[in-house]
Amino acid sequence: MEALNRDIPAWFQAAESCQLRLPRFQRYEAWGNNEVTSLLEMVLQGLPVGATLVLNVGAEEQFESRPISGITETVHRCTEQLLDGQQRLTALYKSLNDLYRDRIYLVTSENDEEHGGRNVPRVHGIARWGKNGKRYPLWVDDPKGVLERGYFPLRLLKPGDTRQEIQKWCDTAAEGDLYKSRDIENKISPLREKILNYNIPFLALPADTAPDTALDVFIKMNTSSVKLTAFDIIVARFEDSTGQSLHQLVQDLNVQVPSASAYQSPQDFILSAAAMREDRTPTQASFHRIDLQNLADNWSDLIAGIEWAVQILEEEAIFDEARLPTVAVLPVLVALHEYIPEALDARGRARTLIRSYIWRAFFTHRYDNSVSSRALQDLRGLSEVIKSGTMDKIAPIFDSEQYPLPSFEELIRAGWPRRKDTLARGILALSLKGGARDFADDERARRHHLAQREYHHLFPSHLLADDGKMSTDLTDRALNCALVSWNTNRAIAAKEPIQYLQERTRGTPLGESEVRMRLQSHLIPYDQLAVGGYHSTENLETKACKIKQDYLLFLNERAKLMQPVIEALCKGEVWANTQ
Repeated sequence: MEALNRDIPAWFQAAESCQLRLPRFQRYEAWGNNEVTSLLEMVLQGLPVGATLVLNVGAEEQFESRPISGITETVHRCTEQLLDGQQRLTALYKSLNDLYRDRIYLVTSENDEEHGGRNVPRVHGIARWGKNGKRYPLWVDDPKGVLERGYFPLRLLKPGDTRQEIQKWCDTAAEGDLYKSRDIENKISPLREKILNYNIPFLALPADTAPDTALDVFIKMNTSSVKLTAFDIIVARFEDSTGQSLHQLVQDLNVQVPSASAYQSPQDFILSAAAMREDRTPTQASFHRIDLQNLADNWSDLIAGIEWAVQILEEEAIFDEARLPTVAVLPVLVALHEYIPEALDARGRARTLIRSYIWRAFFTHRYDNSVSSRALQDLRGLSEVIKSGTMDKIAPIFDSEQYPLPSFEELIRAGWPRRKDTLARGILALSLKGGARDFADDERARRHHLAQREYHHLFPSHLLADDGKMSTDLTDRALNCALVSWNTNRAIAAKEPIQYLQERTRGTPLGESEVRMRLQSHLIPYDQLAVGGYHSTENLETKACKIKQDYLLFLNERAKLMQPVIEALCKGEVWANTQ
């Protein structure tokens, strides 16, 4: 292995000519703003950022390749493949050439008290966004506005003949004041020289390095601040084993099953499901043992399983990760797909079993710990039941003594569903299953507008905390929560329940009966919610007592509505909220 030096302009020239390319198995950009600004400041201060690793290319490339992000494809022959250093070179190239769509990098000078009080260059990544055909904030495109804030654009430091661009920017920022313009240029020049002369050393593997050796070195040498994941490593080995790009297959998955990413990243979905299909736990250790050729050969079956799993979840009104009580069910569902029979009656029995499994996963503590091993155990049991058509062998999750359904008190005590609490999210999932019609606009909950729905306190948190003197442990209960639209949440605000229910009644021509039906779609008891008049009570202690009494009665009544529904779904019964 040979150690060499190369300055930033030479790196950029090699990348722009596509003589330096990335092996296709390399992950895409992984750095965020913090990593980019830190790198830029180290370069501008002349500090080392580490060596990179390249593989020299002989007559033919050992690995399929692509240009570095931001580079246009050319016809030049690739002479080097970058094995380590992609994030650093990409960050340098895109920031210096102002190629980030959502951010612009500006340079200033700040006093560094921790290191002797000297002035040092600082880099700030300013977020950008589009609105009404304009790019905001507007001031970053105005040289005068940028200078007034003590900045200049990082792009003025990029390699190449940029003298006219620098002069024009300085003249505009100085509003024609020649002396002020030259003074700005004099401050920019030393920093530009640092960029032009900055050296990034690299290690070069000879062109005759065996592919498996190059892959092993790539995995072991990657020392960036964003470490390689199991998926990143598998991508490299997958391409070497099969000749196919796993990145491309993942992109195909996003096209074929676009809803899959709503529940989990496609990478995690694939690895977890692939491990389970090989009778392995969905863990990091198992991911590295996946039979990659088998994965490639059965890719279409895996995609069909993911598509089927998404369909099942949608039928149960689980539309995204934020509302999914436990991700443990995802690989189990995907892996079960291959066992689903074609015969209608047998298929119906399997569907009932799976519905029961899903809701028991949501309403028992089966997956509170040892999730991976328990998921595999349940998959084995479920597949045996489906294959045999009998209940002689049963999955552990159906052991009611060990994994009972929640008690009445447990339902009442379940916390806020925005947090990752299985039972709390299970309760919310139940309301989505019931239709979860909005209190005001009557829209049913669907994936496409869940992002606009908000977690609403049915008994307002301010009312419970300020007037009812209750702690958040009591106010933030799953039974006190409903998903409503952003507009509805703002209209309700902190009003007493009786007040906003009366407003909703006046807002619909069908009156109170319609509002009752909308609340029933969430399994919310109307009569126990239609309470209020607290502000007419002058005695603070009496008021607090009355609020707490009404609130606890409401929680009890909602729990009573939910308990039989939970039992029915956990038996696999089809439930339609028709009351």
